[in-house]
Amino acid sequence: MVDAELNPQGISRADLAVCILSHHEADSLSHSARQASEGLGKYFPDKQSVLINFDNNPAVDTREVFLGTHTEVPKISFSASFGVGGSENRFRSLFRKVTELGAKGIIVVDAGLKHVTPEWIRRLGEPLFNGFSYVAPLYVGRRHDGTITNEIAYPLFRALFGRRIRQPMGNEFGFSGDLARIYAESPIWDMAVTDHGNLMWMAAVALTHGARVCQSFMGGAGIKEGEDPSGSLVPRFERDLEAIFFLMNRFEPHWLGVRYSRPTAVVGFGESAVEALCNSSVDTQSLFVGFQDGFSRFEPLWEEVFAKDVFLKLREIKGMEQNVFDFPTELWARILYEMSVACRDRGKDSDRLIRSLIPLFSGKTFCFLKKTSSMAPHQIEGVIEEDCMIFEMTKPYLVKRWTEGHRPASP
Repeated sequence: MVDAELNPQGISRADLAVCILSHHEADSLSHSARQASEGLGKYFPDKQSVLINFDNNPAVDTREVFLGTHTEVPKISFSASFGVGGSENRFRSLFRKVTELGAKGIIVVDAGLKHVTPEWIRRLGEPLFNGFSYVAPLYVGRRHDGTITNEIAYPLFRALFGRRIRQPMGNEFGFSGDLARIYAESPIWDMAVTDHGNLMWMAAVALTHGARVCQSFMGGAGIKEGEDPSGSLVPRFERDLEAIFFLMNRFEPHWLGVRYSRPTAVVGFGESAVEALCNSSVDTQSLFVGFQDGFSRFEPLWEEVFAKDVFLKLREIKGMEQNVFDFPTELWARILYEMSVACRDRGKDSDRLIRSLIPLFSGKTFCFLKKTSSMAPHQIEGVIEEDCMIFEMTKPYLVKRWTEGHRPASP
C-alpha cells in the first residue's frame, strides 16, 4: 500500500462522500471540513455521509487538523507515503476508496479554496441523485481571471468533445459511483492525472461513456488562477497544455468524429445573486512585450512548425503597434491545432514546443484584454462564445493536419 489510511470511526459504507484534496493546506482544511459537514447535514440528512481528506505527502499537522476538526459527519484521512505524491496518487486512492465504500455520489472540493460553503455541497451533490452522473462547476469570476480556461481549455475541449462545459478544469465537481468504478479501471492515466489535467480527463471519460453531464452554478471565488497571466501562470500553462495534448492523443478515436458542440444543462443558476465582476490588476504591457520578445527566441522554431501562411501572419501582427494590435482567433486556433500535431510527432521536443507557445499566449491574452477592457460581463462572455465558435469552425483544419500521413488509432 502506498497510502496511509486512518478511519477512527470504522466507516465501511457511505451513500455520499465529500473528498477534500489538500497539499499541506492545514490552515484552510479545517474550514473546508466544517462547511462540508454542515452542508451534508443540512441538505442530505437522509444519506449516510463521510468526509475524506486526501493529502499529498502531508506534514503531520495536516492529518491532525483534519481529524481534530469537530464535525457531525465521520471522517477518514488518506495520505500518500513519503516520496509518493502527485494528483495521480490522490485520485487513484480516491476512486478506490469511494468504490470500496459503495458511494452513490462523490463530491470533490479543493482545500486550497477558502470560500467553500454548505451550498456548494448541495449544488454539487443534488444533481447526482437526480439523474446526472457528472457535475461540473460554473463560476462567476473576476473580469480577467481564467485566462487559460478562456483562451485554451474551454474552446479546445468544446471543439474536441462537442459539449459546452464552461470550466472543464474547475476545482470542484461531482460524479456518480458508477463513474468512479470506470475511472478506477481506466487505462488512460499518466499525464492525464497531473494537476488540472485530471479534471479534463474525468469530464472526457464521462462524455465518452455517455454519462449525463450538467453544470452547477457555484457563484464566485472558485477560480484559483493568479491575476497576472504574464508571470505566475507560466508553470500552470505548460502543465495544462501538456495534459490537453496528451488527452488529444488518447481520445483521438472519439474527437475525430465530433462536429460542432451542443449545450450542457445548467442547474441552480439564479438561486443567488450573480456577483459583479471587478477588475483584476493585469500588467498588459508585460504581455505585449512578452509577445514581441518571443520572436527573438522562437522565430526559427515557429517557421519550422507552423504552416507558411500561419507563420507569415504572425510576422505581420508582430509589426503592429499596441493601439491597433490584433491577434485573430482563427490564427490562435490554427496555432494550437498545429502545435498539438507537432507535439504528437516530436514527443521528445514537446517541452520546448509548448514553451514556445507562452509568448503567443501572451499576445492573444493582450488582445483579449484590450478588446474587453470596457465591456460588461455578459459582453465578455459573448466574446468568449464567439471565439469558441471559431475554434469549432476551424476544427476541420485540425482533422486534416492530424490525419495527414497518420493512421488514426482504433477506438
